[in-house]
Amino acid sequence: MTAQVFSSPQRSPLELDDHVLGEVRNHIGHLTLNRPAGLNALTLDMVRALRGYLDAWAVDPQIHAVVLRGAGDRGFCAGGDIRNLYLSYRNRESLHEAFFDEEYALDQCLHQYRKPVMALLDGYTLGGGMGLAQAAELRVVTERSKLGMPEVAIGYFPDVGASYFLSRIPGEIGTYLGVTGVQIEAADALYCGLADWYLESERLAQLDERLDKLQWSDNALKDLQGVLARLGVQTLPDAPLHRLRPAIDHFFGQADLTSLVEQLENVSVADSQAWAQNTARLMRTRSPLAMAVTLELLRRGRHCSLEQCFALELHLNRQWFEHGDLIEGVRALLIDKDKNPRWNPPTLDRLARARVEPFFQGL
Repeated sequence: MTAQVFSSPQRSPLELDDHVLGEVRNHIGHLTLNRPAGLNALTLDMVRALRGYLDAWAVDPQIHAVVLRGAGDRGFCAGGDIRNLYLSYRNRESLHEAFFDEEYALDQCLHQYRKPVMALLDGYTLGGGMGLAQAAELRVVTERSKLGMPEVAIGYFPDVGASYFLSRIPGEIGTYLGVTGVQIEAADALYCGLADWYLESERLAQLDERLDKLQWSDNALKDLQGVLARLGVQTLPDAPLHRLRPAIDHFFGQADLTSLVEQLENVSVADSQAWAQNTARLMRTRSPLAMAVTLELLRRGRHCSLEQCFALELHLNRQWFEHGDLIEGVRALLIDKDKNPRWNPPTLDRLARARVEPFFQGL
């Protein structure tokens, strides 16, 4: 079958350094994030290229669906290229502001896209990668998948629509994922609704073959689901989150993070003690401010529309580079790599409520 390759309407492939590859086969627009050495982390040019393809394909009657994937076998997308955003802020440039404006707009475009989108979440799918993934109607994981919103580890908060999709996971699982920044694998992703289908990675090539030969009906989404149903499954046994759900709902349903961590440290019930103590130990390393703002963000997100969630996240983002812990977190973990961030404040018990509330004012 002849493949038609499109360049982005906004940038040429040469200018983009081929970091986004677009190809049409059998009425499907295939988009590949092509920075495998960087786990396909997003740059502003990549965001613009993706939006260019999607806008063009949305109005093309020959395109019935879109498939998103990452190059290589290590990751779909590990988030945004945070190092360049850090340098933009430090150099008093505007790239970091433009990036978040356009990234959020891209994610909203995908949520509202008029044609079905399938995302192949093979490998790491973190941060900005989750923003793309959770906007897709069909989210496919493999045995290599690791999903998460790890922003609190660098002093940031879960964004790219996380206040919408994490807050709608049943119980307090979304709160747990956002406040701790832990990563989950395929079984848990299916269990909590962050993925729809599981395929062994060795069957991804077979998936492509079947998509190339697919006979389309007047219901493209149903056609794609039929292909996936012949290759994969929608549930996996032994999801750890299922076993931990009662404990997660109990601890992460509390409003006070300080007492939450203290209670986790004092758990004595054998079947959850190791998890509780490991969770408390992890939270002690995270930015107290980022965790507290994340908790408030997710609680508010439960009552907001998708558009309102993105607006709230952008409102926080506009203040965060100056008043949050992100710059210090990136410095410690990615720039100087001393792995000793000096959070402000350094501990949860020194975090006043008055430090959190101003971020949510003036929206």
